[in-house]
Amino acid sequence: MRSHLSRRSLIRGIAAATAVASLATGLAACGGDSDAATTTEGAKPGEVVIGQVSNGAAEQTTVKVSEVKAISAELPAAVRRSGKLVIGEGALPAGFPPLAYVGSDQKTLTGSEPDLGRLVAAVLGLKPELKNFTWENLFVGIDSGKVDVAFSNVTDTEERKRKYDFASYRQDNLAFEVPKKSTWNFDGTYENLAGRTVSVGSGTNQERILLEWKAKLAKEGKKLTVKYYQDHNSTYLALASGRIDAYFGPNPGIAYHITQVANTPDATRNAGKFSGAGETLQGLIAATAKKGSGLAKPLADAVNYLIRNGQYAAWLKAYNLSNEAVAKSGINPPGLPLDNS
Repeated sequence: MRSHLSRRSLIRGIAAATAVASLATGLAACGGDSDAATTTEGAKPGEVVIGQVSNGAAEQTTVKVSEVKAISAELPAAVRRSGKLVIGEGALPAGFPPLAYVGSDQKTLTGSEPDLGRLVAAVLGLKPELKNFTWENLFVGIDSGKVDVAFSNVTDTEERKRKYDFASYRQDNLAFEVPKKSTWNFDGTYENLAGRTVSVGSGTNQERILLEWKAKLAKEGKKLTVKYYQDHNSTYLALASGRIDAYFGPNPGIAYHITQVANTPDATRNAGKFSGAGETLQGLIAATAKKGSGLAKPLADAVNYLIRNGQYAAWLKAYNLSNEAVAKSGINPPGLPLDNS
């Protein structure tokens, strides 16, 4: 998987899924970054509201979380003195629900990624300050010190470890979406795709994987039909009409679409996931900080505190992303290899 290209492709795939529903996306398209509203209304001291102003992408959930002194003491002195955690998002210009986008109040940067940033900041006893960038300028922001850490669906790769430290917090998965009434499920092996018709986005990491499976099946005398559509509206019309059996795309975008059509005649479900890093390595999404900044350990410890105490599970459940849970946050865990970047 090409790390930079495939990550951009995944982001495009998630963003394209928003065409199926109307969401407020008041992000400014001009410039490379923007300040965003950092807190949501109604949150009390010691609480974080997950999914507020999410416009249906999440089930609003309030969790209790306060500073853990033993963890905040690990912070670099300069960050601790500042009293804030500057969190970067690469969601300009239009956002990518359910991960990061401007909420229904037309000002607050919401989604699973900003909300996890808020939870981590609470554990560290810091005020979260969100800054929104284009994907490319997000990394410039980290490099320049404008941002302490990115919570923005960044894949852990060995190439990126040359410049950044990681604290993992979510699996990086692809998924198959099928009509709710379908009885087919992906069992993790390409063989059960034989005889199926599957749609995929052109130029994406998931297309590369699907075409590899198609070639393997062809060698076995079996057929997998791959279909392409110009946009997600067309893909979902094809899925509803039975012209395709499944759509193969980024798991978060599929999770979002499932929530949007849950109570309609075109309801869908997740028929199985597959690692975005391929069958030999579980891809990971990670908090991303400048290499040597001293932030990786307190970030990982904060995520692990949230895992142990239930706020992490509540966060994932609110965004229908429980199937991307990790058992533990790791500091610079094995990432996408250099020969597959």
